[in-house]
Amino acid sequence: MISIITSWSARNKHTIIKSIIQIHHYHHQQHLFSPNPTQHFASLLQSCIARKSVEPGKQLHAHLCHTGLGYNINLATKLVNLYCVCDKLSNAHHLFDRIPKGNIFLWNVLIRGYAWNGPYKGAISLYYQMIDYGLVPDNFTFPFVLKACSALSSIEVGKDVHEYAKRTKWDKDVFVGAALIDMYAKCGCVDRSREVFDNVNERDVVVWNSMLAAYSQNGHPEDCLSLCGEMACGGVRPTEATLVTAISASADVAALRQGRELHGYSWRQGFDFQDKVKTALVDMYAKSGSVKVARILFEGLEEKRVVSWNAMITGYAMHGHANAALCLFNEMVGKAQPDHITFVGVLSACNHGGLLSEGRMYFDSMVKDYGIEPTIQHTTCMVDLLGHSGLLDEAYRLITQTKVMPDAGVWGAFLNSCKIHGYVEFAELALERLIELEPDDAGNYVILSNIYAQAGRWEGVAKLRELMNERGVKKTTAYSWIEVKNKVHAFLSGDTSHPMSDEIYAELQSLGARMVQAGYVPNITPVFHDVEDDEKSRMVCSHSERLAIAFGLISTPPGTNLLITKNLRVCEDCHVAIKLISKLTEREITIRDVNRYHHFKDGICSCGDYWLSGSQFSMVKTQMAKRSILLYSHPKYSSQTAGHDRKPIYFE
Repeated sequence: MISIITSWSARNKHTIIKSIIQIHHYHHQQHLFSPNPTQHFASLLQSCIARKSVEPGKQLHAHLCHTGLGYNINLATKLVNLYCVCDKLSNAHHLFDRIPKGNIFLWNVLIRGYAWNGPYKGAISLYYQMIDYGLVPDNFTFPFVLKACSALSSIEVGKDVHEYAKRTKWDKDVFVGAALIDMYAKCGCVDRSREVFDNVNERDVVVWNSMLAAYSQNGHPEDCLSLCGEMACGGVRPTEATLVTAISASADVAALRQGRELHGYSWRQGFDFQDKVKTALVDMYAKSGSVKVARILFEGLEEKRVVSWNAMITGYAMHGHANAALCLFNEMVGKAQPDHITFVGVLSACNHGGLLSEGRMYFDSMVKDYGIEPTIQHTTCMVDLLGHSGLLDEAYRLITQTKVMPDAGVWGAFLNSCKIHGYVEFAELALERLIELEPDDAGNYVILSNIYAQAGRWEGVAKLRELMNERGVKKTTAYSWIEVKNKVHAFLSGDTSHPMSDEIYAELQSLGARMVQAGYVPNITPVFHDVEDDEKSRMVCSHSERLAIAFGLISTPPGTNLLITKNLRVCEDCHVAIKLISKLTEREITIRDVNRYHHFKDGICSCGDYWLSGSQFSMVKTQMAKRSILLYSHPKYSSQTAGHDRKPIYFE
């Protein structure tokens, strides 16, 4: 009997049927001496369930019906379970409807099948039918039906299930608690997730992981990191999922210090050989500005999965290292199968590097060679690339002809391209679409206002300002932050609240004098306040990123690299100014804005000024020419050797 069961995985259909016939003969010979003649069939069905072998199970089902055991409650329950694990829910439900239903395990099995495979409404319907039947859900029922609620984002049903769990005292169970946390998180109610978490008396690592994921997936990375610290202090040993979630959270906010701490913590906990943890670290270091460290870890992976390649390629793209990203993609081909995320990274690299022909080639190859249909992310990259290259007509055709519905990201990229090249009519069209999609985003109004100002259409500027006032739209407050000595310091534009405010502004004033001497002239065109030009210059020169840089300069030893993060895109004038500051102070300055990384060193930015508008780029070139003449005779940059040929110093 045992030999027949264990040999199923290697036998074909005819052999299996023959085995069933042999078992049938064995059953007739032995049933008089067996206290439970169904146990042999139960054992065979359990073997089918373990192997997810649906065809032998169907043969057994037919045999059981022939022998009169087709509706035996124990065997029928196992058959329902088999059909569920093999995603044959119609067979499972058909049998379920024909057998007694007093066994809660039977209900749980079918609810689980629908919760795992869908349709998810089937799980919810069965849950309510079970209650009507007079059965009380247990700590297996609740997680299954809550999983279905999560898949449907059905918050009201989820709340109702939660209330029933409270009445039956199952809400404090770790399995039910974890499911409730996940359900509320998937429905965007992270505060309710935390309430459930706090209500669970004895939290195991699954409950902690559920809450960490709830924070991470709902845009609360700081809370995720804080909770991870509480978990470690509480002596709860992390799992692989714990570390991956926490490391990903530190990557989301470029929290390099916390990421390094998690790196060391994971090694001390024995996860130094876990490739999933190491891949999360690759992603974290790349997003936190340490792309070289990310590459070292990437090369140390025992198995480079697609997600590992994607993390490294995307990291290079974020930093503007387009050629490195494309070289890595070419290395990936043949070793792993690129997916849609791979091509988001590749197209983003082409976009940030201004590689138009390569971008077109990879976009076409994605469809023709890999069978990947363009998603909204791919379309956004191509629209941005085409638009930056001045091909606004082609970018617009791509938007209108794409199979996916253009979202705010696509129209936002198109609007920004219109700003770069001064296309007023296209910009007005883009803003119309953006107002429909995100009517409260002030940034879109500001971009069109800038375009009007560049074109000298001041009536358009006034009209937009009036429209924003009517709709109560307010500009997003820009702020930047820098971490010095394990403490984060945040700044707003024109901020004077910092304890070292006087020293910060003194440093800015000193820098400003040196910058003016080098030929810097603030670009006050985007400032629309009705004030004098001097006041406009002061406003531009006290943008949040400059305050953060000034603080970093006076708070760190000479030569220390500075990393500043900004919640919006760095403005054109600050971009010009920071290049000059990096030259004058001999510092490497990295700015992570909402779009990408900018690495400033020796007066050059890693982006190559690719993202600047045409008029702004021309102005930059003119200013650079002036600065080169002034710096030519500046003592700091002049030759110290008599008779040595002096060469002008350019920043580009």
